[in-house]
Amino acid sequence: MTDHTPPKGTLRSRAWFARNDKMGFYYRSWLRNRGLPNDQFDGRPVIGICNTWSELTPCNGHFRVIAEHVRHGILEAGGYPLEFPVFSLGETQLRPTAMLYRNLASMDVEEALRANPLDGVVLLMGCDKTTPALLMGASSVDLPTIGVSGGPMLNGWYKGQKIGSGTNTISMSEQLRAGEITIEEFYEAEGAMSRSAGHCMTMGTASTMASMVEALGVGLPQNAAIPAPDARRNELARLAGRRIVQMVKDDIRLSSILTRKSIENAIRTLAAIGGSTNAVVHLLAIAGRIGVPLTLEDFDHLASGIHCLVNLRPSGEHLMEDFYYAGGLPVVMRELIERGLLHGDVPTANGRTLAENVAKAECYNRDVIRTYDAPFKPEAGIAILRGNLCPGGAVIKPSAASPHLMKHTGRTVVFESIEDLHERINDDALDIDEACIMVLKNCGPKGYPGMAEVGNMPLPPKLLRAGVKDMIRISDARMSGTAYGTVVLHVVPEAAAGGPLALVENGDMITLDVPARSLVLHVDDATLSARRAAWVAPPPAADRGYTKLYIDHVLQADKGADFDFLQGSSGAPVARDNH
Repeated sequence: MTDHTPPKGTLRSRAWFARNDKMGFYYRSWLRNRGLPNDQFDGRPVIGICNTWSELTPCNGHFRVIAEHVRHGILEAGGYPLEFPVFSLGETQLRPTAMLYRNLASMDVEEALRANPLDGVVLLMGCDKTTPALLMGASSVDLPTIGVSGGPMLNGWYKGQKIGSGTNTISMSEQLRAGEITIEEFYEAEGAMSRSAGHCMTMGTASTMASMVEALGVGLPQNAAIPAPDARRNELARLAGRRIVQMVKDDIRLSSILTRKSIENAIRTLAAIGGSTNAVVHLLAIAGRIGVPLTLEDFDHLASGIHCLVNLRPSGEHLMEDFYYAGGLPVVMRELIERGLLHGDVPTANGRTLAENVAKAECYNRDVIRTYDAPFKPEAGIAILRGNLCPGGAVIKPSAASPHLMKHTGRTVVFESIEDLHERINDDALDIDEACIMVLKNCGPKGYPGMAEVGNMPLPPKLLRAGVKDMIRISDARMSGTAYGTVVLHVVPEAAAGGPLALVENGDMITLDVPARSLVLHVDDATLSARRAAWVAPPPAADRGYTKLYIDHVLQADKGADFDFLQGSSGAPVARDNH
């Protein structure tokens, strides 16, 4: 029997639907054109289904089905579901980068939630920027909220070998550039890699952020890893629909789940899964919206000493489908809780504590998920670098880097822009060897604009042909969570904002020392001062529209690359009456 127990407090939607006047007639009547009886407005919670489905976002292309399962769950629990679209961010198709529009999508979510008669919301997210965008927008409104990720694709298979989206895209493109595979083989692998609905099946940013949703407690257990085509993904969606109705009745708002403790849990889980460096920027932005103080130093303090337990690409061998069959994220979090590394007492969206959710988690494949005492890679969490080249910090992912390059001094080969890189990188006359350090400028939040995933610069073909597999690369850009290599990212301040990165010249010497958390440019202060006096800022990429708004108001990477005017939570007051 459906439970119609009155919710705690007053439902926001009652300000629209519980009135017997002109505007009450107005609000109810137009919704009744779908054939709804009047008792649909009898006080049951109104739940928004925030859907990022789009044919332009292939990772989210199955969300119509997921939304229907959420809808059924809401109806079964006595709620009234209303689905609505928001801007969908497809990293695979969107130019110049989906990150340019993450903040715009978050504003779309925030204003849709605040302006409409919604008491709670289920967020449907998959492709990597949709997850932080929806969480950022929902954090600023602070309604009861639950997240449902779309799930990863099934494993890719090519010539009897597993291949993973992003990671093998990069490796096979390097093989093509080196002449090791043919263009026909390259084309054939495309279909073999993407063979089902879902997002990247490597531990890229999409899978990382789905893991963060679960680790934060905003999603139900196993949200991170159930494959998109698996019936259990739809079951999870239906259970989320049921649960959000009770969350509204109990007035469990997002701010009661997204706390300092839950964010600390997410940071340590990020390290233990070998997750994407992009999660650093996104977690900083989410924390800024919900009002939780968070800095880059927190990532180094909390995560740098954490062992990587998960043997997944790009850091390892397996893929997300294998991760789920091995037990999924609950196994990882149980390992961390048993060693006192997570706050097990934090509440989660299903009404239980994190410790209760993972207490019975079992591992079925220790090659995929290792124990904390015998980790896949020891102390391989996100590392934060400081030095005169990055006074505001920089990020490196040791689990994806080459051990022999973790402490290295080299001569710089500088590219002033992504266009400069593309123009020169394939030239065999380029003065570069494997000991050099590649430096890319003007690809940060303001400079690209949008801080594109170009930090893992392709290596010169002449070095690839010589067998070189990795070099140190430094930039103010991001890189795909599916990428790998000894890549220093998110240099703050960025070059376009006049950071020291803008002053680096060909032939300068740089020392990277990851154990010492140091990144040093070996140029004296007087020389740097002279270079700064001669430096001219690049012209902005736009003088109108959203891109101008972005350039004018985006914060640096250490602040999450959010807009300066979106920091903090505004809450969800009842909208001003319009009669």
